[in-house]
Amino acid sequence: ISTTYSLKVTLSEENINLKTLRDLCFNGIPFEGGIRAVCWKILLNYLPLDQTLWESSLKKQRDVYCQFLKELIIQPGITKADLGQSREDVTMEDHPLNPNPDSRWNTYFKDNEILLQIDKDVRRLYPDMAFFQRPTEYPCQLILDPQNDYETLRRRIEQTTLKAQTVNRNRSGVTNVSSPGKALNLYPSNEYEVLPNGSEAHWEVVERILFIYAKLNPGIAYVQGMNEIVGPIYYTFATDPNSQWKEHAEADTFFCFTNLMSENRDNFIKSLDDSQCGITYKMESVYSMLKDKDLELYLKLEEQNIKPQYFTFRWLTLLLSQEFLLPDVIRIWDTLFSDEGRFNFLILVCCAMLILIRENLLAGDFTVNMRFLQDYPISDVHTILTKAKELQDNS
Repeated sequence: ISTTYSLKVTLSEENINLKTLRDLCFNGIPFEGGIRAVCWKILLNYLPLDQTLWESSLKKQRDVYCQFLKELIIQPGITKADLGQSREDVTMEDHPLNPNPDSRWNTYFKDNEILLQIDKDVRRLYPDMAFFQRPTEYPCQLILDPQNDYETLRRRIEQTTLKAQTVNRNRSGVTNVSSPGKALNLYPSNEYEVLPNGSEAHWEVVERILFIYAKLNPGIAYVQGMNEIVGPIYYTFATDPNSQWKEHAEADTFFCFTNLMSENRDNFIKSLDDSQCGITYKMESVYSMLKDKDLELYLKLEEQNIKPQYFTFRWLTLLLSQEFLLPDVIRIWDTLFSDEGRFNFLILVCCAMLILIRENLLAGDFTVNMRFLQDYPISDVHTILTKAKELQDNS
């Protein structure tokens, strides 16, 4: 009760005290009353500390997101629809398969490749939970508006998948290509279904967020794993008990994800791997901290030639989202988001995870230990965070 009460008091002030908020959120944010969603929006620099600015700030950002949808999804889709899907006799100049880089199609088809990659990943988001397959109560009206006669992302994916299948069949020398209309087995059975027209599943909303992000950040576009970072943020906002917040989960998630990625994107950029900000440096940091805190364990891992990149790459890049169940990931993120040097704390958490299973690791051989690290045995995140805090206090 005390944390909930203290947070309510802190959040009721016109000017929110960031230090107080961080201290309170560090120990876990309650879900009741949508407190967590509001705290995350502040901690991820989406909501200003001055509450009198919230209304105007939110309206402005959400309008900007609508603009993105219009310019990056609807407009190109209308152009495509206007060119007549059935016109297979387009001149070579503007033929979809024209390799000429300045063909206006070129971007469209490049985008489709990114879209397919995103699609494959979001259709498997947290399969042990029904949430992402369920329809959202607030489907995006702009996207579903029948007035907009355009090629939707949904349609683009179907078309691209079909083309790819047709081409593959042709290549394998089977001439009997079934008509693309009968896309019977378009998707493996372990992937989520598309809902009937007029409704959208949550995974489709996440797909749209990632596609817009990729279009606006061509330098990084989409890298597998981003789906795992956007998932918990969207889940937190889309399950907000306050409907006036929940209704805008898509736009709010987009901006919070973008802000988080601006701090985390270096981990996804190959060319930065060896720089101070790159992922290699962070992976090494886990080991140098371990060396400092538990030399015996560090030497054991070195001796077995278990390199940090074998397991910390996933831990660090995906902010531990693959190592624990979603509610536990969200709890870890409460702490990460509220720590000023949030990614430094992540390194402490990784170090704590190693020290907590030191007895197993000291006793195991390479294969056994790799299994522990690939499939971490402790599920109680409270223990892990407490240990990490203890390491932080002792340094």
